[in-house]
Amino acid sequence: MTVMTKPQAAFDPHGVRSEFPILSREVNGRPLVYLDSAASAQKPEAVIEAVANVWRHSYANVHRGLHTLANEATAAFETARGKVAAFLGAERQEQIVLTKGATEAINLVASAIGQEIGEGDEIILSQMEHHSNIVPWHFLRERKGAVIRWVPVLEDGSLDLEAYEALFSERTKFVSLVHMSNVLGTVNPARRLVEIAHRNDVPILLDGSQSAVHMRLDVSDIGADFFVFTGHKLYGPNGVGALYASGDWLDRLAPYQGGGEMIAEVSEDGVVYADVPHKFEAGTPAIAEVIGLGAAIDWLSGLDRAAVHAHEHALLDRATAAISQLGGVRILGTTQDKGAILSFVMENAHAHDLAQLMDKYGVAVRAGHHCAHPLMKRYGVAATVRASFALYNTPEEVDAFIAALNKARSFLI
Repeated sequence: MTVMTKPQAAFDPHGVRSEFPILSREVNGRPLVYLDSAASAQKPEAVIEAVANVWRHSYANVHRGLHTLANEATAAFETARGKVAAFLGAERQEQIVLTKGATEAINLVASAIGQEIGEGDEIILSQMEHHSNIVPWHFLRERKGAVIRWVPVLEDGSLDLEAYEALFSERTKFVSLVHMSNVLGTVNPARRLVEIAHRNDVPILLDGSQSAVHMRLDVSDIGADFFVFTGHKLYGPNGVGALYASGDWLDRLAPYQGGGEMIAEVSEDGVVYADVPHKFEAGTPAIAEVIGLGAAIDWLSGLDRAAVHAHEHALLDRATAAISQLGGVRILGTTQDKGAILSFVMENAHAHDLAQLMDKYGVAVRAGHHCAHPLMKRYGVAATVRASFALYNTPEEVDAFIAALNKARSFLI
């Protein structure tokens, strides 16, 4: 007998929007159309309440108190660590270091790896990296004499994998690459990048600040030595993120910062560090924010991620088709299966002017270099307009975006 299954309903963004209080407001007398989620996503009520409830009912410092509030806060904090581990597909929650965000996580790894970096040692980055995955490695160039090697970006926004493979030498010590570009939307072939690095006996970090939002992740399957993401793009609080490290990397690396929490014992003669992951978590952490990140993961995990992915790509396709009909527009990043990010430049119209004029119609887009100066240089532009789509955006908002862009354009050309 054939068992009939009921087809799953398509994702309904109109229904989920009611969970985001800010999306009901107006800007300049128009309904807010928020298309800047790649910079920072809005927060659902579940996250707002989770953070507020910590302050209202169970705030205390974590890990060392013996009273009820401290025990409650510690339990909620460590439960959130477990949620991060499960969300990423980590084997153990001890592989998760809770940080202030992806920026601190990358700095942590760069600082620790940097202790083994010498003059002339090489680090591989790509032209599409966010500054957060460039500047920490420049520190090693400046202070240790390291050499940065750059993977070129092809015209469509993909990495030149042949050039990437050719960059490896006996001096290559580390690779740090973005998983999904915050400008181009390009989703880089993570397992392929890892395979090439490991074939050359080189560890690799992947920046998942964008991919964690839009893709199902399994870091154990991807195989990277390190993976980072940030909470504020994942519908969670700002000031919190995470570092995943595979195998025994956290045991092998030296601490990034010193202070309370990361020690087991301190004497006049020395220090005994705490067990991982705590030896990398100096000082009082962002307690409410970490718990809020756990709430964001719970909330997002309760949705049909495949349906959300399809919805976001339908928005991207709708916007791309419409903007492609306009004359004098150049889209940066045209790879297949890219993330829901649309960056473009328009002839005779500066990106900043377009964004400011579109704001008059309630449409919030990002304009600038997007913390990606090398990528802007590669494409020969100073800035782009970027519309980034999230699960709470609707087809009607895409149409409002195009209408506002046309009105802004009419003032400038």
